[in-house]
Amino acid sequence: MNDDKHTQPGDVTVVKLGGSIFDQKDTTITDVIRLQKQGVPLVLVHGGANLVTKWLSNNNTKTNFHQGERVTDQAALEMVTAVLGGLVNKEIVAAINVGGGRAVGISGADGGLIQGKIRDEKMGYIGSVVKVDSSVIMSLLQAGFTPVIAPVSLHACERPQDAPLLLNINGDTIAGEIAAALEVDKLILLTDVEGIRDQAGQLLPCLTPAEAKELLETGVASGGMIPKVKSCLRAISNTRTCCIIVDGRQQHALFNAVTTDCGGTTIRPV
Repeated sequence: MNDDKHTQPGDVTVVKLGGSIFDQKDTTITDVIRLQKQGVPLVLVHGGANLVTKWLSNNNTKTNFHQGERVTDQAALEMVTAVLGGLVNKEIVAAINVGGGRAVGISGADGGLIQGKIRDEKMGYIGSVVKVDSSVIMSLLQAGFTPVIAPVSLHACERPQDAPLLLNINGDTIAGEIAAALEVDKLILLTDVEGIRDQAGQLLPCLTPAEAKELLETGVASGGMIPKVKSCLRAISNTRTCCIIVDGRQQHALFNAVTTDCGGTTIRPV
């Protein structure tokens, strides 16, 4: 593997891993290891909403979503922390390390990486990002590791008395905020659909920021696509960043997105 000690923030590619990574036939982990060995500095942010819902259901706990995000009460927050910060995070890290890569699993709470506050009391302990401290990410990258980040974050700002110290912040949101903080070259969102589609169902291969905002305003981008588009718009506040939303179920989707910009929907500054 190439020496990463000179990694600069702008050299980094941030990747948001969707649920497709749990398919044993998926090639994402293979791509991560291959890219790491080629000296491409990656930061991985993962979700796992379906697995959290499954565990909540197994515990006879209902779960509700609003605009693609989980309404998070105390019970849901504890499950999110256990499943995403524990099981999912460590399975990804283990798969990379066993496959010959080098990865370290952390959450948004570690090193004060993602510091947030409650966004809307009606959503429970769902947070919005106030500050990103990327020093822990850069330390890991410079030591030759790929950070794997769970979207459990630090309840650092405006915390009510006796409120939890942790917050559930959408993984897409965190990926966009990290991408913006590092002024990265690329933000890649691996999901379970081909990309963004228009009202007629046709894939939109390229979008400007204005076109992406219009899709949000008109409701064409809905459900889980809402935080993804918002994440891209946040990331491209830095004009060097290119954002790609692509079907992570396709063979070597990550490697192709990093090396060729092909597939899915690309959103880039004008």
